[in-house]
Amino acid sequence: LSAASLQGGNNAGHTVVVDSVEYDFHLLPSGIINPKVTAFIGNGVVIHLPGLFEEAGKNQRKGKMFDFHQAVDGVQEQQRQEQAGKNLGTTKKGIGPVYSAKAARSGLRICDLLADFTQFSERYKVLAQQYKAMYPTLEIDIEGELVKLKDYVEQLKPMVRDGVHFMYEALHGPPMKILVEGANAALLDIDFGTYPFVTSSNCTVGGVCTGLGMPPQNVGEVYGVVKAYTTRVGIGAFPSEQNNKIGELLQTRGKEVGVTTGRKRRCGWLDLVLIKYAHMINGFTALALTKLDILDVFPEIKVGLAYKVDDEIIPHFPVK
Repeated sequence: LSAASLQGGNNAGHTVVVDSVEYDFHLLPSGIINPKVTAFIGNGVVIHLPGLFEEAGKNQRKGKMFDFHQAVDGVQEQQRQEQAGKNLGTTKKGIGPVYSAKAARSGLRICDLLADFTQFSERYKVLAQQYKAMYPTLEIDIEGELVKLKDYVEQLKPMVRDGVHFMYEALHGPPMKILVEGANAALLDIDFGTYPFVTSSNCTVGGVCTGLGMPPQNVGEVYGVVKAYTTRVGIGAFPSEQNNKIGELLQTRGKEVGVTTGRKRRCGWLDLVLIKYAHMINGFTALALTKLDILDVFPEIKVGLAYKVDDEIIPHFPVK
C-alpha cells in the first residue's frame, strides 16, 4: 500500500478521525495513519521543513520556525490590502512566493539542500536578498536560518528518494494499491479555479502526473470528495453562499473552521454547477459525499442548479 501527496504545501489542512482520535494533516498524506502504508511526498509539493518534522513527530499546529517565504507572503497580502483595498485571502504560509520562485527558476529544492550546503547557502542568500530588495520592511536572519536548515540535512537524507524512480517501482513492482491525495479543491486550481482567488498549484487530476511524475495511463479511479453543502475559506465568488442563519447553522453544525488558518469557513447550499464543472476537468469515476448528516435539521434543502447572466441561463461556469 502506498499513499502519495502531489501538490500544495502546509497551506492545506486535512482533518481525519480514526478510532475517535483526531489528526490534523498539512504536508503528510493522511494514509500515513495506517501502519501498513508507505507515505510519499512528491516533487509537486512545497515543503516547510519545520512544519514537516513537527507534523511527523507531534501532529500539532504550534511552534513554527520562521520561514522567509511566509514573511514575504504576509508582506504581499498587506500591500494588496493597501493598494487595492482587498487581499486574496491567502493562508500566509509562503506557498505563493515558493511557487513563484519555482517558476522563476530561483527556487530551492530538497536535493539542493542535501547535495552541497555551501552552494545551497549562497543561493539562499541571493534569494533572501532579492526579497529584501523587493520588500524593504522584510527582516530576515539569514545566518540564523541557515544554521537551522543545516540541522535538517542528516535527518532528511534517509527519507529522500528519486521521486520518478520511486513511483515507477511502485507502479511496476509487486502489485500494490496506490492512493494519491490532492490538497485544496478543484475551484482553487491555479488554471481552472476562481482566479485570482486560488492557490498556486494544480489541484485538479492533471496535478497527479506533474506532481508525481506518473504517466496519465496509470491514473485509475478518480474520486471526487464533496460536502453535501458548499464551503469556502477566504474571499472569492460564492453564488450559493448564505449570509444568514442558514449559513451560520451550517458553519456551527459542520464545525467549519479552516484547519490551517483557524478562520471560519463561509457556508452555503450545494452548488451543482461547480460540481459539474469540476467533473468536466477531472472526469470523476465516483463521488464521495460527506457531511450529509449536517443537513438533518433543515426542513428544506436547496441546491444550485444553474447560473444566470443578464437574466439568461448559461451552459458553463463563467470566467468572472
